[in-house]
Amino acid sequence: MSQESTSQRTLRVASVQFESLPGDKDANFRAMESFIERAASEGVRLIVFPECCVTGYWFIRNLSADALTRLAEPVFEGSSSQRLAELAKRYDMTIGAGLLEAGTEGEFYNSYVVAMPDGSARRHRKIHAFEHSLVRGGSELTVFDIPGGFRVGVLICYDCNIVENVRMTALRGAEILIAPHQTGGCRSRNPHLMGVIERRVWDERHAHPQAVEQELRGDKGRGWLMRWLPSRAHDNGLFLIFSNGVGVDDDEIRTGNAMILDPYGRALAETSKAGDDMVIADLDASLLAECTGRSWIRARRPELYAPLTVRTGLERDTRELKFEE
Repeated sequence: MSQESTSQRTLRVASVQFESLPGDKDANFRAMESFIERAASEGVRLIVFPECCVTGYWFIRNLSADALTRLAEPVFEGSSSQRLAELAKRYDMTIGAGLLEAGTEGEFYNSYVVAMPDGSARRHRKIHAFEHSLVRGGSELTVFDIPGGFRVGVLICYDCNIVENVRMTALRGAEILIAPHQTGGCRSRNPHLMGVIERRVWDERHAHPQAVEQELRGDKGRGWLMRWLPSRAHDNGLFLIFSNGVGVDDDEIRTGNAMILDPYGRALAETSKAGDDMVIADLDASLLAECTGRSWIRARRPELYAPLTVRTGLERDTRELKFEE
């Protein structure tokens, strides 16, 4: 693509935070459709919803195998994928949303579906899944083109924590990283990593808004995100669309903080609202070519990096690591 055509590309995108209801797909779709309709009225071409927002998220870890089977769906031919495809066509918009996927051999995945207006769709299976012993991790990076002339990659929540995943996504040509999450307010053994928000603080958010907003903006929410999330965009020369759950998620409170970052790690739009919300920004491709991260990628010396592909013996399953943080 020529420098001229690159500089002329723009894309209006939206990132949504909302409180998914566990197992209530219809209610969650109604919430999503309300945002999609509003986004369409404002000229949005790509809208990003959170991880597992269709099915609900954290309650999954306590489900039996039979309950997982009832909740999960095949991707593409399943009813939720078809519903996303219909919405993408109706509103001429690319739509991303997460759900629990039923695999072809009885296995399950934490998956993200991106439906496009022409009827096509792509899927990313969370690489570093830990939600349930029967939920497998995916084994592929996901990078593809969307309408509007941009190339996107998808990494779900913990996938984004591993710097190699983001760098490989950038090396495959991604210009936008779609980053759906269910994070913040998490239990942790690490005194410097997040921490639980009391349910009472959330329930009293209308009477005492400053208390809950302080938690969402503090180290349990935005404060933690801003220690690492902007670097993923900056160091890899990517726009980054961070979408997150907010509010009650089983026995934890998600912190929202939906935001859209540019390739310099700057927040183009963000919210700290204690409730469902959407932020919108225009992505200007002219920022990409000479941004710092892309300069650093051009300075790489791949001949030195072979040890990155060799196991050190320190590697452990994400499930073990997640619950020791």
